[in-house]
Amino acid sequence: MHEKLGTHDSDETTRPGAEGDAGARTDASAPDGGEATPDERERVACVRRERDEKNLSLATNPNGLPKTPGNAALTNPKADIEALNNLERHLYAHRYARIGIECYGPSIDPSAATADRGEALAILEEEDQALLCAPSTGKLLDRLSTLGHILSKTQEDQVRIIRRDREQLMGVPSSLASSFSRLATEADDVWRRAKATSDWYYFEPYLDRLVSTAKKVALARRPDADPYDTWLDSFEHGTDRAFYDGLFDQIRSCVVPLLADIQRTGRQPSRAIVEGKFDERRQWDLARDLMRLEGLPQNRMLLVGTEHPYSDALTTNYGIIACHIFEDDVCSNVYTMLHEGGHALYELGVDPSLNYTSLKGGTSSGMHEAQSRFFENYVGRSRAFAGPLLRVMASHFKGQLGRVTPNQLYLATNRVEGSPVRTEADELTYPLHILIRYEIEQLLFAGECAARDVPRVWNAKYKEYLGVDVHDDAHGALQDTHWADGLFGYFPTYAYGGAIGAQLRARMIEEGMDWEGILASGSLDPVHDWLRERIWRHGRSKDAAELIEDACGAPFSCEPYVQYLTEKFSAIYGL
Repeated sequence: MHEKLGTHDSDETTRPGAEGDAGARTDASAPDGGEATPDERERVACVRRERDEKNLSLATNPNGLPKTPGNAALTNPKADIEALNNLERHLYAHRYARIGIECYGPSIDPSAATADRGEALAILEEEDQALLCAPSTGKLLDRLSTLGHILSKTQEDQVRIIRRDREQLMGVPSSLASSFSRLATEADDVWRRAKATSDWYYFEPYLDRLVSTAKKVALARRPDADPYDTWLDSFEHGTDRAFYDGLFDQIRSCVVPLLADIQRTGRQPSRAIVEGKFDERRQWDLARDLMRLEGLPQNRMLLVGTEHPYSDALTTNYGIIACHIFEDDVCSNVYTMLHEGGHALYELGVDPSLNYTSLKGGTSSGMHEAQSRFFENYVGRSRAFAGPLLRVMASHFKGQLGRVTPNQLYLATNRVEGSPVRTEADELTYPLHILIRYEIEQLLFAGECAARDVPRVWNAKYKEYLGVDVHDDAHGALQDTHWADGLFGYFPTYAYGGAIGAQLRARMIEEGMDWEGILASGSLDPVHDWLRERIWRHGRSKDAAELIEDACGAPFSCEPYVQYLTEKFSAIYGL
């Protein structure tokens, strides 16, 4: 494909400052092609340093921020495209640093360094806001928006997404945004200590402060909108409470009666085969083999430990999974790895050419959770995949799993029962865990519930929806890190993602994919290829709604999810 002006900046003739290098040698060889002398190498090094200093001075202001063309009245497409590339490089560097700090901090930082980490993140937040909200950036984006006849499709998408990111920050005072970042970092550390002691009291004042600050941020972004709707939209563009109310109505109408029917049978598959103690060291080895089974390239992945599992990627060449291994729950490790591996596959599957742009990464939280829930459930908890999965598990625990059959594993890992912990929930009741959090967040934002009330409300809803008694805060309102991190409005995307995944799976089968055969083979390449082509490679260039319609030939529908749950669990329980 023909690449339009400014797509790459590697050509010496278009790089700032290249004109001054025309007569200078910058290689380390002698003029006659022989080995350079020490004096010649030093001269070359000096030329390089002078060139680099010149390029830096041309590309940045004294404060280190990128320059943009100064005269907005003049149109210079080449200069504007170079300014776009320069802006993107700075945003990329901040993003790389921020993701690294956020990922490594919970895993390796000493507790005493929490405030230091928070300060670094706040500074990066301030600098991002300064870059995006500068008047010169707004003028640059306006000029670029008129260059449709010159810009490539990728560049047009960059302008659109940068403008959206800018609008998220424009009305928010820098001091408010950075204070929210510092507060969330501090709150996360307090949450970890509160969970370790199972004492809500320590975290309680932080939740009140987080909700209050989150509401201020939301009102600064969109003064005329409901603050909770603003946060829902920030994680899934175009959604609000009306959207999620409708989604949960459909899910509840399926799950609640199906759960009641299952409970009336009085029958349960045995979990005995996956109970007992499973050596933690060997579970770490199992986790690495699960990454291989799922199709994650080992030379692009880092595996670390943490209190609450997560994953992210700095680029398409650097993915991170953090897991928490429990000696008495090997299935927690297995399905955590498959879940977080789905996130990592998405990030690493983005077109590498988008790495240094604002289009890098998943398009939304809902689409991200669609990938994680897809590999955790539609692949990992399927009957067809039980064979390949069991072979990997038994290779590390032959004495405990060597005589287990794939069907036994399938039934044991699809047992439906109320559980107090979301991350250990079965596939059917999982969306009810999300519904509880969604309802509590709305109460918090409406002022109908304060932090001191949350454990009581939480426990009552778990009894109402799942018939579960919550015995302590660690297994109750303190179990998730999301609120400590200020991620209000994120939880509903888990339910949305689960439904998206069902629609993607249904489309694969409709198009003729041998779903059962592929999963039974243990080689997921055809599934990867389909998702990479339809979803992953696009990064942020398309919103979730557009991706779903392009991939499935129809807008989002919850019907495939309802049908999948009904058929699967009716078969398991003989309904």
